[in-house]
Amino acid sequence: MDVGLVGQPNVGKSTLFNALTLLHVPMAPYPFTTVEPNRGVSHVRVPCPHPELGRPCQPGNAPCEGSVRWVPVQLVDVAGLVPGAHQGRGLGNRFLDDLRQAEGFLQVVDLTGATGPEGNRSAPHTFDPSEAVRFLEEELVLWLAEVLGRQWEKLSRSAELTGTKTDELIAGRLAGLGFTLAQVQGTIRQSALDSSHPSRWEAGTLTALARTLITTHRPRWVVANKADESTPPEAEKLRHDLGPLPVSPASAEVELTLRRADQAGLVQYRPGDARFTRVRPDALSAGQARALDGIDRFLSLWRTTGVQESLEGLVFTGLQRMVVFPVEDENHWTDSKGRVLPDALLVPRGTTARQLAYRVHTDLGEGFLRAIDARRKRTLGADHPLEPGDVIRVISHR
Repeated sequence: MDVGLVGQPNVGKSTLFNALTLLHVPMAPYPFTTVEPNRGVSHVRVPCPHPELGRPCQPGNAPCEGSVRWVPVQLVDVAGLVPGAHQGRGLGNRFLDDLRQAEGFLQVVDLTGATGPEGNRSAPHTFDPSEAVRFLEEELVLWLAEVLGRQWEKLSRSAELTGTKTDELIAGRLAGLGFTLAQVQGTIRQSALDSSHPSRWEAGTLTALARTLITTHRPRWVVANKADESTPPEAEKLRHDLGPLPVSPASAEVELTLRRADQAGLVQYRPGDARFTRVRPDALSAGQARALDGIDRFLSLWRTTGVQESLEGLVFTGLQRMVVFPVEDENHWTDSKGRVLPDALLVPRGTTARQLAYRVHTDLGEGFLRAIDARRKRTLGADHPLEPGDVIRVISHR
């Protein structure tokens, strides 16, 4: 699963990317620091079932600390987008295309209102951060509408003559962008369009379809960055202005500082925690001590840096994902090598037992016989929906 980091230039996207992945990509206070998309791996937290078993787990793909599994998520940070990007402004459609496989977006905005539409810095409160959120949606919608509209008249008439269904025509146009036939069908039904005569659709119909597809099937979570330079009332105002769109006030700079200090052994900090512990206060320089004092004050005010909260909010709430644990021995919760709970897989909520089998290996899916809920020792059929945290054995004739 890919999560896209999006937003205007100079709002702290690369800092957030560094904080979430601890990769050192360029950061600078001017537009278009990021030219090529940066790709990396971050993690979301879930409880590990191994305490129930009374044995430590032996994780493979997802590290375990204490009883918390850190499940990997792919991130892509692209260049900042400016108004008119769908028409080639700034760095243009190239970077919208970099987001085509992203299933959801973390949109970074400057909570202080000091970053303009083109990414240039100004005095705080000069700009409205809610406008940055709205402009990005508009760019994504117009980009998708442009993809749909290429040769639409010719293709829609041809579809009517050949009997090709409109939903199949549209799904074919969007196949490379990650939209499914079921999503297109739902969007057409929601829009109450005459799907038998797409060539007669009024001007603007494709834009309306694109808007529904983007807002429904590409969830966003707003990261209101630079909270260390702002106040809680400003965050509440942004939440109010953006209505149901989720907003997390955050400081990517604070999160990155804490993660690096933890790596250096100066503090103990686990992403998402509300506090940190100084490990070697005598090893801190005066500047480092002052910085940590400032972070103490920040966490006392905000309770969290907002970074881990944003990613997990998008993954678990926006994208409706959950984690399940496939095993090959339902009694000992091990794989064929005897490793306890080696894998933690991030899957869509509602994933069935057979779908999990395919996720583990194609042969398991094709030869699916049944699954076993290792926790409850009960047999599950192919269409049984799994629950978050399930430990599942798949039985197959292959």
